[in-house]
Amino acid sequence: MVTAEEVNDALREVIDPELGLDFVELGLIYGIEIEATGEIRVTYTLTTPGCPIGPQVEEQIREFVGEIEGVTAVEPELVFTPPWSPERMSEDAKFALGF
Repeated sequence: MVTAEEVNDALREVIDPELGLDFVELGLIYGIEIEATGEIRVTYTLTTPGCPIGPQVEEQIREFVGEIEGVTAVEPELVFTPPWSPERMSEDAKFALGF
C-alpha cells in the first residue's frame, strides 16, 4: 500500500519556480488522503489566488505522485481556505527566504 511518506516525498519534487523551494517546505500541501485502491487525493494551495503556476502545479502533482508504485489515480484539489501565510513554511524555508 502507498504511504503518506512516499506521497510527501514525491511532492517535494513540485517546485515553486519563483521561490525555488518545494511545495512541502513552503507549507502549500494541506492534506494527503490515500485510499486502499491506490487513489490519492492531494489538497494544496498557492501562495496567492492569482498565482499563474496553478495548472503547472496540478500537472506536476499528478506526474510525481503518479510515479509511485501502487498509485492508481491522483486527484489534486486546489483550495484557498485556509489562506496560505508564511507561518505555514518550514523553518528551513523561512530561513532561505529571510523570514
